[in-house]
Amino acid sequence: MKHALIALLAAACAPLVMPAQAAGQESKEPAWNQADPEMVRLLKIQGDVAKGKVAYEICRGCHKADASGRDNAAYPQLAGQHATVLIKQMVDVRAGRRDSHKMLPFIEKDVVTGDEIAHIAAYLRGLPVPTTNGKGDGKRLELGQHLYDRDCASCHGKQGEGNGEKFYPMVAGQHYTYLYRETLESRDKGRRNSNPEMVKVLKHYVDSDIAAVSDYMSRLTVGAKP
Repeated sequence: MKHALIALLAAACAPLVMPAQAAGQESKEPAWNQADPEMVRLLKIQGDVAKGKVAYEICRGCHKADASGRDNAAYPQLAGQHATVLIKQMVDVRAGRRDSHKMLPFIEKDVVTGDEIAHIAAYLRGLPVPTTNGKGDGKRLELGQHLYDRDCASCHGKQGEGNGEKFYPMVAGQHYTYLYRETLESRDKGRRNSNPEMVKVLKHYVDSDIAAVSDYMSRLTVGAKP
């Protein structure tokens, strides 16, 4: 039965650019770091990589077998991401703190258990970060680096490695199109679980600034995982 459901849901994952955050789900206000009992419990679980690989089967249709995602803004690269970040985002979607109508059917409680979320996160964390991710046109990298070093590196790390303890995602190796869309939505308050401090910084960015810094981030690489 579960395999039939996986096949049905995977068929819905046509690579179309769709808004990840659409109005109409539960919460109305941004909730950057709001914990709930499920998140607290899952963050304490020692994820099982083998079980995570099996549970990830339901995600492969959209995020691909190697978790490299798709360079179309809809499906981010997940390989190597901090387990804490992955758990937070999956739980936020499930709880209605982050709107993702394309992802929600895959993460509902009757499809993926809470423990499976922790296992999937552990599995993804251990995968190598691809270097073949989509990048921008490379025309404003100097500006992108200036903006990143000034406004982003203190949270996301000099090399884009992020900070799992503080739920700051790794941005190195992420697709340009996804970074650009999510940063725009954070600035415009379309992504409701965005860090409010980041939203304040982005308030002064024009679209071309976001394009430049997103292009720069897409070209960052990480060595050994922190």
